[in-house]
Amino acid sequence: MSQIRVLLAGESWVSNSTHYKGWDFFSSTTFDTGCAYLQRALESAGVAFTHLPNHLADSQFPNTLEGLAAYDVILLSDIGANTLLLHPDTWLRGKSTPNRLKLLQQWVQGGGGLGMCGGYYSFAGIYGAARYQRTPVEAVLPVSIFPWDDRREVPEGAAVTVQQPAHPILHGISGPFPQLLGYNELTLKPGADLLATVGEDPLLAVQQVDTGRTLAWASDIGPHWCPEAFATWDGYATLWVNAVRWLAGQL
Repeated sequence: MSQIRVLLAGESWVSNSTHYKGWDFFSSTTFDTGCAYLQRALESAGVAFTHLPNHLADSQFPNTLEGLAAYDVILLSDIGANTLLLHPDTWLRGKSTPNRLKLLQQWVQGGGGLGMCGGYYSFAGIYGAARYQRTPVEAVLPVSIFPWDDRREVPEGAAVTVQQPAHPILHGISGPFPQLLGYNELTLKPGADLLATVGEDPLLAVQQVDTGRTLAWASDIGPHWCPEAFATWDGYATLWVNAVRWLAGQL
């Protein structure tokens, strides 16, 4: 069995704060990522994991099919469509560049495995600003995306219900899933497989697209929607290793 090559794009942010102390003030800036739990789970299983943070993805995300072919699985998580659409050569220099959402669609149709994980800049996202609705990426996902803010905050906790326990992605997971604290509201496409729900909404869905495969996970891969109790649960690593293997065609 060949080593699976995974690219995770997104899951990073820069925060700037201004601190006021009477007459005086100063600013501080921090850079954070949200993929530590996923990275640990996949690398522990021997997966070749590459993380491309948001501030580099606009220029470094592959812009050719050959570049995408360096990976078996690509995961998009908390990265808005604009970051992939607006290469610096287009945004800053007014030059024509490849549409990387169209390239992802073609890559999937040719055998690639694409997953979108939930978050404030996934699917529709906060204020609807992630903007994947009516894009080539939505066309290959197993879910349809709303054109408005699709976040569902559930601070009291939302129960997960497994719908297809015999599916390979859920193999080896025993007992109930821990609760989640939020998710993106989505609708299942006809012909897609619904593996798990949160409330009455899709949580985990998959489908075959020509010779490729796609997956939608409607919640975060780490806090805050995916709390520490979920991310440190034994089933978390099993779930994501299985998901990546399924997307890569090894399950």
